[in-house]
Amino acid sequence: METPLIFWIGFNAVVLALLVLDLTVLHREKRAISIRESLVTTLGWIALAVGFGLWVTHREGTGKGLEFFTGYLIEYSLSMDNIFIFVLIFATFKIAAEQQYRLLFWGVLGALIMRGLMIGAGTALLHHFAWVIYLFGAYILYAGFRMLFHQQNVEVEKLSIVWLARRCLPLSSGPHDGRFAVREAGQLKFTLLFLVLVVVEFTDLVFALDSIPAIFGVTTDSFIVYTSNICAILGLRSLYFLLAGAIKSLVYLHVGLACVLIFIGAKMLTQDFYPLSIETSLIVVGGILAVAVLASLVKSRDNGL
Repeated sequence: METPLIFWIGFNAVVLALLVLDLTVLHREKRAISIRESLVTTLGWIALAVGFGLWVTHREGTGKGLEFFTGYLIEYSLSMDNIFIFVLIFATFKIAAEQQYRLLFWGVLGALIMRGLMIGAGTALLHHFAWVIYLFGAYILYAGFRMLFHQQNVEVEKLSIVWLARRCLPLSSGPHDGRFAVREAGQLKFTLLFLVLVVVEFTDLVFALDSIPAIFGVTTDSFIVYTSNICAILGLRSLYFLLAGAIKSLVYLHVGLACVLIFIGAKMLTQDFYPLSIETSLIVVGGILAVAVLASLVKSRDNGL
C-alpha cells in the first residue's frame, strides 16, 4: 500500500519546522555546545524517532515498525563514521567550537536534500528493475569488506574535493566572522567556512553511498527508507558534540560497522534462497553494534583511556 501524500507532506513540514526552531530559537547565538546540552538534545532526537516509529507501528503494523527501527539503527550507527571525519575536518581547518554547530546545521540541511534525491532515485530503479537489489547487495558487501580490511587514514587536505574547491572557488584569505561569503574589493569571495561546508557535504555524500543501499536491504518501502534515514541524520549534530571527544576510544566501531554492512549485503544477495525475517535482522544488527561498543569500552578501560 502506497503511503498517502499527506503523510509525506506532514513529515517534511515537521522536519522543516524543527530545523527552523533549532536555528532561530534554540541555537540563535554562536557558542560552543556543552556535553550536557548535547546529551539532552541527542536523547530528544532519539525520543522523536522512537515516537515516530511507534506511530508507524500503530498505523502500518509491527512489520513496518520493525523495518523503520532497523533502518534507523543502521543509519544512526553508520553516521558515527561521519563523526570521525567531521572531527578531522574541523581540526584540519581549525574551525572554532562556536562555529561548528551552525556549520553542521547547514551541512545536515544539504544532506537531507541530497539523501532525499538519492532515495527517490534508488526507489525508482528498484521499481523498474528489481534485479538492481543484487547490485546494491554486492556493493554493500564490498563496502563492508573494504571497511573491515583497510584502515581509514584520511588526510583531509589531500581530498580531491578540497583541491577542486580551492582551484575553482574564489576564496577569501581574510577573517570570515562566521560568514560563508564576503566582498573584497567589490568581488564576491567564499570564506574558509564555506570551503569546509563543501567538504562536509561531500563526505556525507560518500557515506550515503553505503548507508542508503544498506537500508534498501531492510525494506523497499520508500517512506520507511526516507523517514528512517532523515530521523537518523537529524540527530547527527548533537551526536557529534556528544561523541567528538570519545570517538577515538571506540576502537572496534569500524569492525562493528563493517560487519553490519557485510550482513546486510549478504542478506540482500541471498534473500531469494534464505530469507531472514525483519526481527532477525534487527537482532543481528543490534547485537553486532552492542558487541563492538562493549569490546571498545573494555579495550579503552584496559588501556587507561
